[in-house]
Amino acid sequence: MADENSALFSGTKEVDERFRFDEGALESWMRENVDDFAGGLQVRQFKGGQSNPTYALKSGQKEYVLRRKPPGKLLPSAHAVDREYKVLTALGRHSDVPVAKTWGLCEDESVIGTMFYVMDLVDGRVIWDQSLADVEKSERHKYYDAMNDVIARLHNVDYKAVGLEDFGKPGSYVARQVGRWSKQYKLSETDKIEEMDRLMEWLPENIPDSDATTVIHGDYRMDNMIFHPTEPRVMAVLDWELSTLGDPLADFAYHVMSWRLPNKLFRGIGGEDLDALGIPHEEEYVAAYCKRTGRERIDNWDYYLAYNMFRIAAILQGIAGRVRDGTAASDHAKGQVDRIKPLAQYAWAQAEKVMKTG
Repeated sequence: MADENSALFSGTKEVDERFRFDEGALESWMRENVDDFAGGLQVRQFKGGQSNPTYALKSGQKEYVLRRKPPGKLLPSAHAVDREYKVLTALGRHSDVPVAKTWGLCEDESVIGTMFYVMDLVDGRVIWDQSLADVEKSERHKYYDAMNDVIARLHNVDYKAVGLEDFGKPGSYVARQVGRWSKQYKLSETDKIEEMDRLMEWLPENIPDSDATTVIHGDYRMDNMIFHPTEPRVMAVLDWELSTLGDPLADFAYHVMSWRLPNKLFRGIGGEDLDALGIPHEEEYVAAYCKRTGRERIDNWDYYLAYNMFRIAAILQGIAGRVRDGTAASDHAKGQVDRIKPLAQYAWAQAEKVMKTG
């Protein structure tokens, strides 16, 4: 699975016909907005990413990344590259969260057809295989600890102090998210899934009481970060499209969902022999996060996991809708669609666990 993901999603390709743009117009914009831009722009498209088309730019010895909204029919509030740019810029300037340096946001759609931003390309490795097969067993725990450290750093950021007070609405995050993803699921619905209907009824009625608000990533997982080429160190966290102000426990539970799901479903490590692999167990990983964020424990943990399984199923349904509408940015988006029903079933099983334990 790891080799397959690496081959499918790593590296670049010629720009897809659907996502080509006026490279001369981009070069002119970069001359005006990017310090020490050398010109002679070369453009390729990254293979991965179903949501916002992402491009590798090269100018002399310098490399950049461009993220843009896709052209065509889009769901409301989706593909918010301006929000990505805002959070990356704030964290890069005012926190110890590792992110790529941003150079500029272009809201003028006449330049390349849609809104975009440019940031540095960070050199390192993206790891798709959460079992870390290509890493020495003795080092694997350190890679997981590095991820744990970075998400704790993010959730410890004073969002007001870094200029992100208007980045979202404090409080009621999970309630709003359940409503949002239920709505977007229905807009994108292609087949009726009984478990999703049950979840859309059960989740709003059982939301935990929590008033914690931090900057959250929204899609924090191993393959959304760049590690140092040889060291267990996170160089940059990627793909901030779903970031906002919200409940850090919901954000962390999304990350830890990998321990509950099998590799074939969502690049998880569920069912793996963690001791043999040298990877921390879920309880140990959660305890490390609690220590770093000053918590004694996490209440309502199983609810947060059920919510996140529902949420990712709804996100994948959005991809299914874009496949239907012809706006999916990845050739491999169709393969994601087959995961929706199994994820919904896992989510409902988690909800049933909550009901049994009271």
